[in-house]
Amino acid sequence: MRHHRFAAAFGSLALLIGGTAWAAPRSYDVPEPTAELLPVQGHEAGFEAAQTYCTMCHSVDYILTQPSGKGAAFWNAEVTKMVKVFRAPIEEAEAKAIAAYLAAAY
Repeated sequence: MRHHRFAAAFGSLALLIGGTAWAAPRSYDVPEPTAELLPVQGHEAGFEAAQTYCTMCHSVDYILTQPSGKGAAFWNAEVTKMVKVFRAPIEEAEAKAIAAYLAAAY
């Protein structure tokens, strides 16, 4: 009985490994970014910082996928996450300016 369990487990493992070995790698065509950041009067520093830092890692299209009208607390949390979790190289003053700009623009 023990031998049968081992054979069944080994057979399943061989199928799993063998099946993935023959699988072709996937590739996806990603559309060109089309969105641009919206300038907002009074938030020029945040606009410039967002153009410099946010687009280092993702397109403006990504910003537009966030819920609109969420306000300062939401954007402060998002920018903080980018700095602390994803290690975006943004100084504190620039991060605050970016969050204020995003809250005003989006």
